[in-house]
Amino acid sequence: MKRVVILLVGMMMVSSTVMAQGTKSFTLEDLMPGGSNYFNLMPENKYGLSWWKDIVVEGEIDELKTMDPKTGKENVLITRDEINQILDAKGLGKVRSLYDASFPYAEKVLMVNTPSRVLIDLDKKEVIWSQPRAERAANMDWNKESRHLAYTIDNNLYVFTAAGEQQQVTNEPQGVVCGQSVHRNEFGIHKGTFWSPKGNLLAFYRMDESMVTDYPQVNTTTRIATLAPDKYPMAGMTSHKVTVGVYNPATKQTVFMKAGDPTDRYFTNVAWSPDEQHIYIIELNRDQNHAQLVSYNAATGEKEGVLYEEEHPKYVEPSQPIVFLPWDQTKFIYQSQRDGFNHLYLFDTKTPVYPELHKNSFGSSYRESLKVRQLTKGDWLVQSIVGFNEKTKEIIITSTEISPLQSNAFTVNVKTGKRQLIGEKDAMHGVQLSGSGNYVIDNYSSFNIARRIEVRPTNGKGKVFTLLDAKDPMKDYRMPEITLGTIKAADGQTDLYYRLVKPVDFDPNKQYPAVIYVYGGPHAQMIHNVRNYGAGGWDIYMAQLGYVMLTVDNRGSENRGLGFENCTFRQLGTEEMKDQMKGVELLKSLPYVDKDRIGVHGWSFGGFMTTNLMLTYNDTFKVGVAGGPVIDWAYYEVMYGERYMDTPQTNPEGYEKANLKLRAKDLKGRLQIIIGANDPTVVPQHAITFLRACIDAETQPDYFIYPGDGHNMFGRDRVHLYTRITRYFEDHLK
Repeated sequence: MKRVVILLVGMMMVSSTVMAQGTKSFTLEDLMPGGSNYFNLMPENKYGLSWWKDIVVEGEIDELKTMDPKTGKENVLITRDEINQILDAKGLGKVRSLYDASFPYAEKVLMVNTPSRVLIDLDKKEVIWSQPRAERAANMDWNKESRHLAYTIDNNLYVFTAAGEQQQVTNEPQGVVCGQSVHRNEFGIHKGTFWSPKGNLLAFYRMDESMVTDYPQVNTTTRIATLAPDKYPMAGMTSHKVTVGVYNPATKQTVFMKAGDPTDRYFTNVAWSPDEQHIYIIELNRDQNHAQLVSYNAATGEKEGVLYEEEHPKYVEPSQPIVFLPWDQTKFIYQSQRDGFNHLYLFDTKTPVYPELHKNSFGSSYRESLKVRQLTKGDWLVQSIVGFNEKTKEIIITSTEISPLQSNAFTVNVKTGKRQLIGEKDAMHGVQLSGSGNYVIDNYSSFNIARRIEVRPTNGKGKVFTLLDAKDPMKDYRMPEITLGTIKAADGQTDLYYRLVKPVDFDPNKQYPAVIYVYGGPHAQMIHNVRNYGAGGWDIYMAQLGYVMLTVDNRGSENRGLGFENCTFRQLGTEEMKDQMKGVELLKSLPYVDKDRIGVHGWSFGGFMTTNLMLTYNDTFKVGVAGGPVIDWAYYEVMYGERYMDTPQTNPEGYEKANLKLRAKDLKGRLQIIIGANDPTVVPQHAITFLRACIDAETQPDYFIYPGDGHNMFGRDRVHLYTRITRYFEDHLK
């Protein structure tokens, strides 16, 4: 980690102090999503880039282009008018653009989406297959091998076969949901169907939430407000039950995995064996401190065995399914944080071992029933597996090896573990891998690069072709000075990154009010080596109005390893606030900051932090705006809440300490709470009960509701939201 910090310090010294010399002033219409000029001030991008084997494909509105990464030669493959003529001949509608056109096969077969899914042979210029879409279909999952489509209507699952037969897979009563994401999208879950490699079988989630308490959300758009309840399992309460089924479209039969009683267990990260004979599920106990990789027979549902298990006294958080090597179907990759950072482990299914218990200095204990070899190691974490290069036997990953403020792409040699960097070192990268793994489309940015898109070989040899080098669209505006740096955490040892935004037209002889923008919770990081170091439009707008803006990524946030994150276990808010106060110390050390005019703003976990800081350090913070704040973790949902806090029954002291209602009497400054009236994530009960506590304590918060909105405000509501937030600071902190 010391090496990473030194690299970042070098980068900061070079590039952290930059001031644009433009003349235009920003408005919130320029800077906020939903604003009339927002997208004009985003760096230019290319949205229709993909691969066909090792040929770059660029879909635009009116044409589909290709580029050979060996020569850079470009060619117009087909136009939208030509495609629409082919579609019209079969009565299949029209395409409005070619942004999402794709090549699912090695053959020259193009897929486009109209009201139907259509495959076009580009050599013959004719439709070779099409599949209509069912009315009200959602959660669509298409398998290119079988050409079967899985989808849901309401809470039931259906399959539309390649031959055109519509099959109803489930017919469940109210309260049971099939084929959709479960466990409230925790554990990396974002879908509910999983086709086998050849598309012959469909694994799916069945979630029975009939026993879960209804949270009484209210629809106020009706003549008389009506109930629109959500199933919302709060911490320590009864949760839903999930099972995994396998459906065979050929036999129209379903087999459920015989996992035993699903009560108080999470079924995460479903994967298939390459031969379609086995299902692998990472099962996690409700305490979330014991994970097991379990193999099932896909044909019978019988449990075959536990291949790996891992425990940690705080929590284990599996978020990625296993992935088999495409050149060796006897080996798969498992991702684990067992050594303190998320890394890759190679499992050999042909070499069983006695499952001895192993313990390490990071607090983890584990048992391996198969021979395992660690592929990556170090004080950095693997963020994703992008794909493979079968010829060179390499895995392409993204990781934080260069810096925790970045994602960089690397090749990893499976035999030797040797890694090779792909692309620019000091930047944040997102890459798309070609069919062979020989090339990537590399879309990256940094503090000094608005956006650059290149096509480059993964071995670092050969030509690099630039598809886009975007200009900074804010260059004509009066930009503030933005600085990146580090301070020590409250533990006196850990480096924390901060971003400081000085007022536009900064005068060192003046004193300015300061606002801390905070999130502070797990799975989020506010500061990256991207344009403006990740400063949002509101930070820039407030700097234009004469505020110093500070953000600190405290302990408990993302991309710094398990120890950095789980130090907040069972006491959310405590260590995080200590680190934020180190940020306050930094502000107070600056001669141009008015120490009596410090405010704070954050949303969701940041709303919890904002309210907590206003109550705990009530002589420091004069003004706060808390959006969608968690007030009492006992009101928050099971999966996230219990991972970091355990249950209210097992951790009453932690829940009491983090219960902000109990400290309503400590409010001194001006605090505005803003929520969406139908928030399904941090339910309105949080804010409402806090208001009641403040009334009883005779303290005076302010309150604003966005009717019909959920946990966040979008479109024009977002512009309205930040107009209101800005006005609150202007009225009470300026």
